[in-house]
Amino acid sequence: MNTSFPRLLAQAARDHGHMCPGQVIGVRLGMLGLALFGLDAPLGHSDIKKVIVYVEIDRCAADALVTATGVRLGRRSLKFVDQGMMAATFVRLTDRKAYRVSIRDEARELAARLLPDVLDSHLREIRAYQVMEAKDLFRVEEVRVHLNPEDLPGASPAKAWCGRCGETIRHGRAVERDGELLCRNCAGLGYFDRLGPVRDWTHLDPIHQDRPQEGALDRSEREREESLHVRNHS
Repeated sequence: MNTSFPRLLAQAARDHGHMCPGQVIGVRLGMLGLALFGLDAPLGHSDIKKVIVYVEIDRCAADALVTATGVRLGRRSLKFVDQGMMAATFVRLTDRKAYRVSIRDEARELAARLLPDVLDSHLREIRAYQVMEAKDLFRVEEVRVHLNPEDLPGASPAKAWCGRCGETIRHGRAVERDGELLCRNCAGLGYFDRLGPVRDWTHLDPIHQDRPQEGALDRSEREREESLHVRNHS
């Protein structure tokens, strides 16, 4: 698929909700990353499983990159690695060749030199980043990405079940502790602390808001949550 830069940029702004310098950066970064492999942006159906993109920051540019490339979390072609850096790494799965593309720190300064009469920095960067040469905007380096089989697109490998909370663990993410398989949260590696099950929420279900009373399924789910709560705090 070959979609022009203006069209991709307009689509990115619509998807993101507004136009900003990050949209320009993200679209150009995504297009350049695919071009390094001789691929057009966004990826067509025949190429969508050939590339994985690792994004290093959760800012505006990340949304634009998704629009420009066509990669998706749900397709397992997009990975988020929070490093707080305006960069992305593109991996070609056929030979594991990988390039990391990052924005140059001096890009804003160059934009000011390019358009000194545009006083609003936001507008100046939007305009300048569209016309600056890629060599003035980005840095490109070849890298090696440590890909594991469980990180690849395709069918999910064998599942495991956490020995404490009982939840299903997919994609080889179980952690072994003293001979027991645990989810990352129960192993102390999670991002949240459990405070207990939420009660009386079933009436908020957007699909079944008109149910007159609690059914057997609701009671069963509540009993299960209460049982897990007791196990987690015993």
